[in-house]
Amino acid sequence: MYEIRETLGSGSFAVVKRAIRRSDKQEFAIKVIKKTKLNPEELAVVHDEVNIMNQIKHENCVHLYEMYETKKKVYMVLELLTGGELFDRVVAKGSYSEKQAADLIKSVAGAIKYLHGIGIIHRDLKPENLIYASTTKDAPIKITDFGLAKLRDEDKTMSTACGTPGYVAPEVLKNEPYGPAVDMWSVGVILYILLCGFPPFYHESTSALYKQIKKGSYDFPAPYWSDISESAKGLVSGLLTVNPKNRLTPQGVLDHPWISGGKASNKAFSGDYHRRLLILQAKATLRASVRTIIAIRRFNQALSGNFAK
Repeated sequence: MYEIRETLGSGSFAVVKRAIRRSDKQEFAIKVIKKTKLNPEELAVVHDEVNIMNQIKHENCVHLYEMYETKKKVYMVLELLTGGELFDRVVAKGSYSEKQAADLIKSVAGAIKYLHGIGIIHRDLKPENLIYASTTKDAPIKITDFGLAKLRDEDKTMSTACGTPGYVAPEVLKNEPYGPAVDMWSVGVILYILLCGFPPFYHESTSALYKQIKKGSYDFPAPYWSDISESAKGLVSGLLTVNPKNRLTPQGVLDHPWISGGKASNKAFSGDYHRRLLILQAKATLRASVRTIIAIRRFNQALSGNFAK
Protein backbone atom coordinates (compact mmCIF):
# COMPACT_ATOMS: atom_id res chain seq x y z
CA MET A 1 0.00 0.00 0.00
CA TYR A 2 2.93 2.34 0.62
CA GLU A 3 6.19 3.03 -1.13
CA ILE A 4 8.80 3.56 1.57
CA ARG A 5 11.28 6.34 0.88
CA GLU A 6 14.10 8.02 2.79
CA THR A 7 14.69 8.04 6.53
CA LEU A 8 13.50 11.19 8.34
CA GLY A 9 14.76 10.30 11.80
CA SER A 10 15.81 7.39 13.96
CA GLY A 11 16.07 6.27 17.57
CA SER A 12 17.27 3.26 19.54
CA PHE A 13 14.38 1.02 18.52
CA ALA A 14 12.47 2.94 15.83
CA VAL A 15 13.02 4.73 12.54
CA VAL A 16 10.73 7.24 10.81
CA LYS A 17 10.57 7.16 7.03
CA ARG A 18 8.77 9.19 4.40
CA ALA A 19 6.26 7.12 2.46
CA ILE A 20 3.92 7.59 -0.50
CA ARG A 21 0.53 5.89 -0.61
CA ARG A 22 0.34 4.07 -3.93
CA SER A 23 -3.39 4.66 -4.43
CA ASP A 24 -3.30 8.48 -4.46
CA LYS A 25 0.38 9.47 -4.09
CA GLN A 26 -0.31 11.20 -0.75
CA GLU A 27 2.74 11.51 1.51
CA PHE A 28 2.95 10.19 5.06
CA ALA A 29 5.51 9.52 7.78
CA ILE A 30 5.78 5.87 8.81
CA LYS A 31 7.25 5.07 12.19
CA VAL A 32 8.81 1.61 12.06
CA ILE A 33 9.28 0.04 15.49
CA LYS A 34 11.46 -3.04 15.82
CA LYS A 35 9.72 -5.38 18.26
CA THR A 36 12.83 -7.55 18.56
CA LYS A 37 14.53 -4.70 20.46
CA LEU A 38 11.70 -4.29 22.94
CA ASN A 39 10.88 -6.18 26.10
CA PRO A 40 7.21 -6.97 26.85
CA GLU A 41 6.82 -3.84 29.01
CA GLU A 42 8.20 -1.59 26.27
CA LEU A 43 6.01 -3.24 23.63
CA ALA A 44 2.99 -2.59 25.84
CA VAL A 45 3.97 1.11 25.87
CA VAL A 46 3.96 1.10 22.06
CA HIS A 47 0.49 -0.43 22.00
CA ASP A 48 -0.66 2.18 24.54
CA GLU A 49 0.66 4.92 22.26
CA VAL A 50 -1.29 3.52 19.31
CA ASN A 51 -4.44 3.18 21.41
CA ILE A 52 -4.15 6.76 22.61
CA MET A 53 -3.40 8.22 19.19
CA ASN A 54 -6.37 6.42 17.67
CA GLN A 55 -8.59 8.57 19.89
CA ILE A 56 -7.03 11.92 18.97
CA LYS A 57 -8.67 14.04 16.30
CA HIS A 58 -7.53 17.66 16.66
CA GLU A 59 -6.00 20.15 14.24
CA ASN A 60 -3.10 20.85 16.60
CA CYS A 61 -2.19 17.20 17.25
CA VAL A 62 -0.36 14.91 14.85
CA HIS A 63 -2.74 12.40 13.28
CA LEU A 64 -2.31 8.62 13.26
CA TYR A 65 -4.00 7.17 10.17
CA GLU A 66 -3.46 3.44 10.65
CA MET A 67 -1.23 0.82 12.20
CA TYR A 68 0.12 -2.49 10.95
CA GLU A 69 1.84 -5.14 13.05
CA THR A 70 3.91 -8.15 12.04
CA LYS A 71 5.89 -10.62 14.15
CA LYS A 72 8.94 -8.38 14.00
CA LYS A 73 7.70 -4.82 13.51
CA VAL A 74 5.00 -2.26 14.21
CA TYR A 75 4.24 0.31 11.51
CA MET A 76 2.50 3.56 12.48
CA VAL A 77 1.26 5.60 9.50
CA LEU A 78 1.36 9.22 10.63
CA GLU A 79 0.67 12.66 9.27
CA LEU A 80 3.83 13.99 7.60
CA LEU A 81 4.95 17.22 9.27
CA THR A 82 7.41 19.28 7.24
CA GLY A 83 7.42 22.69 8.91
CA GLY A 84 10.16 22.06 11.46
CA GLU A 85 10.33 22.22 15.24
CA LEU A 86 9.01 25.22 17.15
CA PHE A 87 12.32 26.91 17.91
CA ASP A 88 13.65 26.26 14.39
CA ARG A 89 10.68 28.19 13.05
CA VAL A 90 11.11 31.02 15.57
CA VAL A 91 14.78 31.44 14.66
CA ALA A 92 14.00 31.29 10.92
CA LYS A 93 11.47 34.11 11.26
CA GLY A 94 14.25 36.56 12.03
CA SER A 95 12.03 38.42 14.50
CA TYR A 96 9.55 37.36 17.14
CA SER A 97 7.07 39.14 19.40
CA GLU A 98 4.77 38.62 22.37
CA LYS A 99 1.82 38.47 19.97
CA GLN A 100 3.36 35.58 18.04
CA ALA A 101 4.15 33.77 21.28
CA ALA A 102 0.59 34.35 22.51
CA ASP A 103 -0.89 32.94 19.30
CA LEU A 104 1.33 29.87 19.61
CA ILE A 105 0.44 29.25 23.26
CA LYS A 106 -3.25 29.72 22.44
CA SER A 107 -3.05 26.88 19.90
CA VAL A 108 -1.13 24.62 22.27
CA ALA A 109 -3.46 25.33 25.21
CA GLY A 110 -6.48 24.60 23.02
CA ALA A 111 -5.01 21.25 22.02
CA ILE A 112 -4.17 20.36 25.62
CA LYS A 113 -7.69 21.31 26.71
CA TYR A 114 -8.97 18.85 24.09
CA LEU A 115 -6.56 16.11 25.17
CA HIS A 116 -7.38 16.51 28.86
CA GLY A 117 -11.07 16.57 27.96
CA ILE A 118 -10.82 13.07 26.47
CA GLY A 119 -8.67 11.86 29.37
CA ILE A 120 -5.22 12.04 27.75
CA ILE A 121 -2.19 13.53 29.51
CA HIS A 122 0.84 14.02 27.26
CA ARG A 123 3.51 14.03 30.02
CA ASP A 124 6.40 15.06 27.75
CA LEU A 125 5.59 18.48 26.29
CA LYS A 126 8.72 20.28 25.09
CA PRO A 127 9.74 22.36 22.05
CA GLU A 128 11.03 19.32 20.16
CA ASN A 129 7.54 17.82 20.33
CA LEU A 130 5.88 20.91 18.86
CA ILE A 131 6.22 20.75 15.06
CA TYR A 132 4.66 22.83 12.31
CA ALA A 133 2.55 21.02 9.72
CA SER A 134 4.29 22.68 6.77
CA THR A 135 6.57 25.57 5.83
CA THR A 136 3.67 27.84 4.87
CA LYS A 137 3.24 31.04 6.90
CA ASP A 138 -0.06 30.04 8.53
CA ALA A 139 0.74 26.35 9.08
CA PRO A 140 -0.68 25.01 12.35
CA ILE A 141 1.55 23.83 15.19
CA LYS A 142 1.14 20.14 16.08
CA ILE A 143 1.73 18.34 19.35
CA THR A 144 3.67 15.15 18.56
CA ASP A 145 5.25 12.13 20.28
CA PHE A 146 2.63 10.50 22.48
CA GLY A 147 5.04 7.75 23.57
CA LEU A 148 4.76 8.78 27.23
CA ALA A 149 1.12 9.87 27.08
CA LYS A 150 -1.35 8.23 29.43
CA LEU A 151 -5.09 7.73 29.55
CA ARG A 152 -6.29 9.16 32.83
CA ASP A 153 -8.43 7.14 35.20
CA GLU A 154 -10.70 9.67 36.92
CA ASP A 155 -10.52 7.69 40.15
CA LYS A 156 -6.73 7.47 40.19
CA THR A 157 -3.71 9.75 40.09
CA MET A 158 -0.49 8.84 38.31
CA SER A 159 2.86 8.29 39.94
CA THR A 160 5.12 6.94 37.18
CA ALA A 161 8.11 9.23 36.78
CA CYS A 162 8.56 10.40 33.20
CA GLY A 163 9.30 13.52 31.22
CA THR A 164 12.32 15.53 30.12
CA PRO A 165 14.69 17.39 32.48
CA GLY A 166 13.99 21.11 32.43
CA TYR A 167 10.32 20.64 31.47
CA VAL A 168 9.13 18.14 34.06
CA ALA A 169 6.77 19.34 36.80
CA PRO A 170 7.89 19.52 40.46
CA GLU A 171 5.26 17.07 41.69
CA VAL A 172 6.76 14.40 39.42
CA LEU A 173 10.23 15.00 40.85
CA LYS A 174 8.83 14.85 44.38
CA ASN A 175 7.39 11.38 43.72
CA GLU A 176 3.93 12.74 44.44
CA PRO A 177 0.75 11.51 42.74
CA TYR A 178 0.03 13.83 39.82
CA GLY A 179 -2.54 14.64 37.16
CA PRO A 180 -3.03 16.71 34.00
CA ALA A 181 -1.51 19.83 35.60
CA VAL A 182 1.95 18.45 34.71
CA ASP A 183 1.33 19.42 31.09
CA MET A 184 0.60 23.02 32.04
CA TRP A 185 3.90 23.32 33.91
CA SER A 186 5.67 22.28 30.70
CA VAL A 187 3.72 24.92 28.78
CA GLY A 188 4.95 27.48 31.30
CA VAL A 189 8.58 26.50 30.66
CA ILE A 190 8.06 26.70 26.89
CA LEU A 191 6.41 30.12 27.18
CA TYR A 192 9.22 31.43 29.40
CA ILE A 193 11.78 30.39 26.77
CA LEU A 194 9.73 31.91 23.95
CA LEU A 195 9.73 35.26 25.72
CA CYS A 196 13.42 35.54 26.58
CA GLY A 197 15.40 32.87 24.72
CA PHE A 198 16.61 30.84 27.71
CA PRO A 199 14.97 28.43 30.22
CA PRO A 200 13.69 29.36 33.69
CA PHE A 201 15.56 26.45 35.28
CA TYR A 202 19.10 25.56 34.31
CA HIS A 203 22.10 23.90 35.90
CA GLU A 204 24.87 21.63 34.59
CA SER A 205 24.12 19.30 37.49
CA THR A 206 20.89 17.37 37.04
CA SER A 207 20.38 17.10 40.79
CA ALA A 208 20.76 20.87 41.20
CA LEU A 209 18.38 21.43 38.28
CA TYR A 210 15.75 19.24 39.94
CA LYS A 211 16.13 21.13 43.22
CA GLN A 212 15.43 24.38 41.38
CA ILE A 213 12.32 22.93 39.77
CA LYS A 214 10.97 21.44 43.00
CA LYS A 215 11.30 24.84 44.69
CA GLY A 216 9.99 26.74 41.66
CA SER A 217 13.15 28.84 41.88
CA TYR A 218 13.17 31.19 38.87
CA ASP A 219 12.97 34.92 38.18
CA PHE A 220 12.63 37.47 35.37
CA PRO A 221 16.16 38.90 35.12
CA ALA A 222 16.92 42.26 33.57
CA PRO A 223 17.65 43.31 30.89
CA TYR A 224 16.16 40.23 29.18
CA TRP A 225 12.72 40.69 30.72
CA SER A 226 12.69 44.47 31.01
CA ASP A 227 10.55 44.98 27.90
CA ILE A 228 8.24 42.01 28.49
CA SER A 229 4.73 43.00 29.59
CA GLU A 230 3.50 42.38 33.12
CA SER A 231 0.58 40.45 31.63
CA ALA A 232 2.97 37.98 29.97
CA LYS A 233 4.93 37.59 33.20
CA GLY A 234 1.65 36.98 35.03
CA LEU A 235 0.76 34.14 32.70
CA VAL A 236 4.19 32.57 33.14
CA SER A 237 3.84 32.82 36.93
CA GLY A 238 0.38 31.26 36.77
CA LEU A 239 1.82 28.27 34.94
CA LEU A 240 5.09 27.88 36.85
CA THR A 241 3.25 27.46 40.14
CA VAL A 242 4.65 24.66 42.28
CA ASN A 243 1.29 23.66 43.78
CA PRO A 244 -0.58 21.97 40.89
CA LYS A 245 -3.93 22.87 42.48
CA ASN A 246 -3.12 26.55 41.99
CA ARG A 247 -1.62 26.16 38.52
CA LEU A 248 -3.51 27.55 35.54
CA THR A 249 -5.61 25.06 33.57
CA PRO A 250 -5.82 25.09 29.75
CA GLN A 251 -9.04 27.10 30.00
CA GLY A 252 -7.35 29.46 32.43
CA VAL A 253 -4.67 30.10 29.84
CA LEU A 254 -7.22 30.67 27.08
CA ASP A 255 -9.10 33.13 29.30
CA HIS A 256 -5.97 35.03 30.36
CA PRO A 257 -5.91 38.68 29.16
CA TRP A 258 -2.52 38.17 27.51
CA ILE A 259 -4.06 35.49 25.32
CA SER A 260 -7.66 36.63 24.89
CA GLY A 261 -7.58 40.34 25.66
CA GLY A 262 -5.07 41.66 23.18
CA LYS A 263 -2.48 42.42 25.86
CA ALA A 264 0.40 40.86 23.90
CA SER A 265 2.64 43.37 22.11
CA ASN A 266 3.50 43.21 18.40
CA LYS A 267 6.90 44.77 19.08
CA ALA A 268 9.74 42.49 17.98
CA PHE A 269 12.07 41.25 20.70
CA SER A 270 15.35 43.17 20.64
CA GLY A 271 18.91 42.38 21.58
CA ASP A 272 20.43 38.95 21.10
CA TYR A 273 17.19 37.01 21.58
CA HIS A 274 17.74 34.80 18.53
CA ARG A 275 21.36 34.09 19.46
CA ARG A 276 20.25 32.88 22.91
CA LEU A 277 17.66 30.65 21.28
CA LEU A 278 20.26 29.22 18.89
CA ILE A 279 22.54 28.38 21.82
CA LEU A 280 19.64 26.66 23.59
CA GLN A 281 18.91 24.65 20.43
CA ALA A 282 22.54 23.59 20.13
CA LYS A 283 22.55 22.31 23.72
CA ALA A 284 19.29 20.43 23.13
CA THR A 285 20.72 18.83 19.98
CA LEU A 286 23.83 17.77 21.88
CA ARG A 287 21.72 16.18 24.60
CA ALA A 288 19.59 14.44 21.99
CA SER A 289 22.67 12.90 20.40
CA VAL A 290 23.41 11.21 23.73
CA ARG A 291 19.84 10.14 24.49
CA THR A 292 16.75 11.30 22.69
CA ILE A 293 14.27 10.83 25.54
CA ILE A 294 14.27 9.93 29.22
CA ALA A 295 13.00 6.37 29.39
CA ILE A 296 10.62 5.48 32.21
CA ARG A 297 12.99 3.02 33.88
CA ARG A 298 15.99 5.36 33.76
CA PHE A 299 13.92 8.22 35.09
CA ASN A 300 12.72 6.07 37.99
CA GLN A 301 16.30 5.16 38.78
CA ALA A 302 17.28 8.83 38.77
CA LEU A 303 14.48 9.75 41.11
CA SER A 304 15.63 7.16 43.60
CA GLY A 305 18.88 9.15 44.01
CA ASN A 306 19.66 11.86 46.52
CA PHE A 307 18.03 14.72 44.61
CA ALA A 308 14.63 13.04 44.87
CA LYS A 309 14.68 13.45 48.64
